[in-house]
Amino acid sequence: MRHVQKIDRKPVRGSLKWIREAVNARQYLLDNDIRDELSLLSDSPLEWVSPVSADEYAEYSDQEFLDQLGIKLNKTPLKSFWPNRGPNWDALARTKADPPTVFLVEAKAHTGELMSGPSSAKAPAAVEMIGTALRRTKEFIGVSPEYDWTGTYYQYANRLAHLYLLRVLNGIDAYLVYVCFLNDVEMKGPTTVDKWQNAIAEAESALGIRDNRLSPYVAHIFIDVNQLDEPEEE
Repeated sequence: MRHVQKIDRKPVRGSLKWIREAVNARQYLLDNDIRDELSLLSDSPLEWVSPVSADEYAEYSDQEFLDQLGIKLNKTPLKSFWPNRGPNWDALARTKADPPTVFLVEAKAHTGELMSGPSSAKAPAAVEMIGTALRRTKEFIGVSPEYDWTGTYYQYANRLAHLYLLRVLNGIDAYLVYVCFLNDVEMKGPTTVDKWQNAIAEAESALGIRDNRLSPYVAHIFIDVNQLDEPEEE
């Protein structure tokens, strides 16, 4: 069964609007900032596989996001690590190398989007599987059990767990990228990078993940929405 996010035909706003604009019309902004932040040497354009206009801006989760990226988890399958209805990725990209480097992308237009609240999983088996995955991730990066990963910043935690699944358990060259938009007036978003960095630091402090073993593979990039109105580079 496909778990592609249903397409919303209503006008979009906030991070959903801006990530679509960036991926489809201003890709160079994303590519350049990602390469700079992660110190990637290749200057080849990334291949953005979601959300693209030709695919009606579909977003992907579960096995579908792996299929879109063209990767297989041969050591630890997704279904053994996380239950169905897992993270729905705002954007996905990959390099054209074989095997590819892949990028799992979350887009945010205001700091409140960092605070997701707890998991909606109810089935005992799903709750247990999520708990095990989060615990394994915490143990790998050295986070004390006293830090709660199931509350206010649960989304941030489960994205990190999926990075752990890909990079550590399966040897995939994967990165987690947060695209934080500036100057979204409609959403009352941050107007400076400092405001974003303070909110991110608060989230990381609450989860106990400052400067952890996965930090080199997590990037936060900042794009002013006003840049999205500039002509695209040739």
